[in-house]
Amino acid sequence: MNSILIVAGENSGEKYGADLIRAYLELCPGDRFFGLGGPEMAACGTDILYSLEELNIIGIFEALRSWRRVRRLLVSLRNEALRRKARAAVLIDSPDFNLRLARMLRSAGIPVLYYISPTVWAWRAGRLNQIRRYVNRMLLIFPFEKEIYDKAGIPAIYVGHPLLSRLKVKLSPSEFRSKYNLPPETPLITLLPGSRPMEISRHSPILSKSIDLIKNKVKASFILIRARTVDKKLIERFFDRQPELLILDETEDKYEAMAASDIILAACGTANMEACLLEVPFIAFYRISPLVYFFGRKLVRVKNYSIVNLLAGKRVVTELIQEKFTPENLAGEALSLLSSPAKREAMKKEFQRLRELLGDDRAPFRAAIELKNLIDQI
Repeated sequence: MNSILIVAGENSGEKYGADLIRAYLELCPGDRFFGLGGPEMAACGTDILYSLEELNIIGIFEALRSWRRVRRLLVSLRNEALRRKARAAVLIDSPDFNLRLARMLRSAGIPVLYYISPTVWAWRAGRLNQIRRYVNRMLLIFPFEKEIYDKAGIPAIYVGHPLLSRLKVKLSPSEFRSKYNLPPETPLITLLPGSRPMEISRHSPILSKSIDLIKNKVKASFILIRARTVDKKLIERFFDRQPELLILDETEDKYEAMAASDIILAACGTANMEACLLEVPFIAFYRISPLVYFFGRKLVRVKNYSIVNLLAGKRVVTELIQEKFTPENLAGEALSLLSSPAKREAMKKEFQRLRELLGDDRAPFRAAIELKNLIDQI
C-alpha cells in the first residue's frame, strides 16, 4: 500500500483533487491519500489533516500577515509525509504555498506531481526556475502551456481541463425555474462573487448596488452562488437589502442555475471557465487591494485577466478590473448584454470554439495515470 500526500489549497482545486483521487483508486485501490483539502476529498477516503480554509487567503499582504501559520502548515505537512513514508505528493494549484512545499518535499526525497500550472505565461515567469528544481512532473490543463514548459526543459503533460468532467446539468432551464419558483419570462442573472472571504468583502458591495441599478431598468431575477468556503452570514450581511435575492449553496444546483441564466456576473477565476463551458454569456470582474494592484500590474505580461480571454487570445468577454469595477459600469454592461441577442450569440459561438479546443473529459483519469507512472518509476 502506497501513502500519497495531496494538497489542495482552494475550492476548485479541492474538487479536482477529489476527481483525481477517485480515478487513481480505480487503478490502485489499496493506496491511501492524506493531506490538506476539503469535504469532497474526505468523501474519497482521504485523511484530511488540515482544511482548505487554512489557506483561504489571497494577495501578497494577506499572505505576509499569515506567514507564521503558513510556515507551520508547511513544516507539518513535510513532517507528516516523512512519517508516513509518502511515495509521492500531488500538489494542486495554490503556487504561493505549494511551490514552497515542493521545495521542502524534494529536499526530503519525495517526488512531486504538480497539477494545474501557475500562470507563468501571465506573470512571475521566474517560477519556472522553481518548478524545474522542485517538481518532477507538471500536469497542464491548457494546450498552449505545453510549448512554454517544453522550452523551459520541464517535464510536463497536457491532460485536459478537469472542469469538463464535472459539468453535469440535471435540470433544463424551465425545470430549474419551476423548482425555485422563478418567473419563466424575466431575465435571470446569476452572481458568482468568489470563493474567498476577502473576495466577498471586496466584490459584494458593488454587486449589491449593481442589482439595484439593474432593477431600476428591467425586471429581472437574481441568484447568488455561495462557495462552501464562504460563511453564509457574510453573504447575507452584504445583501441584506436584497431580500428577493436567491442564495444557493454551490452544492445546490449550481450548474443548473448557471445554465438557466441569461447572463452571469462572475469574479475572475474558475467561474469564468465554468460559464464558458456552459456557454452562458458573462461579465468578468475582480478587485484586490490598491497597493497590491499598483505594484503587481507592473509584473503582469498579459492584457486580459479572464482566463477565457487569455485562452481565446482576444477580448471575448468584458472585464471590469479594479477601478473599472463599479456599480454603474457593471450594471451598464449587464443591461447592454441583456439587450443584445447578437452579442450573446457571438459570445456563445466563441465559447463553443474554446470548448472544442480543450478536448474531452478524461483529465482526472490522465492525471491518475501520471501519478501511477511517477510512483512506479521510483
